[in-house]
Amino acid sequence: MEAQHVVSTMRLADTLDEQRTLEELLEASKPPVPTAAQGRHYLLFTPFRYRSPVPSRFRLPTDPGIWYGAEELRTACGEVAYWKWRFLADSEALSGQALHTEHTFFAAQVRGRCVDLLAPPWNAAASAWRRGTDYASCQELAAEARQRDLAWIRYASVRVPGGTCGAVLKVEALSLGEGFEQQSWACKTSGAGAYLQRAGGGERYEFPAAGWA
Repeated sequence: MEAQHVVSTMRLADTLDEQRTLEELLEASKPPVPTAAQGRHYLLFTPFRYRSPVPSRFRLPTDPGIWYGAEELRTACGEVAYWKWRFLADSEALSGQALHTEHTFFAAQVRGRCVDLLAPPWNAAASAWRRGTDYASCQELAAEARQRDLAWIRYASVRVPGGTCGAVLKVEALSLGEGFEQQSWACKTSGAGAYLQRAGGGERYEFPAAGWA
């Protein structure tokens, strides 16, 4: 998740009281939290609360929200890197510039009935699930999965070879471990690609744009 929830309001307020008032006004204007998400952490229910007008691999603009995650930290970083690069590439006003963003990474658990596209017989149609920009087959699959009351879809990452992702259709299938860890990462994106580094140094992943072309 991009870490902008506090910084964005700090820029508009001079004191803590002003920021608190602004946060309360913003909260009152937001869509209601889905019934199934009541009492859950915002990191879990946010994708279900805000339905994007932009389609994604397993979701049409008119579909309910989906929570996307990855089994490996590197894969999660690669997915973030790709979409930041796409945003930069599609923004004419940002042409030739670099984009700096901060992100929060965390681990969640998912339980429930699943369709695993990496396992038979689904892997026989791997070419349909791994298309770069044509998501029609995946979106049709997700619609059928909802009809059959499945909780999530496990699939291969298209952006990070060898990586595995999950698309969670039901918020009640998600949970956070007690005392779960949140990691802060910085991302720099340019036309050449993107790299992410964990705050305080240490882990770092680089993703050249040539691998996405």
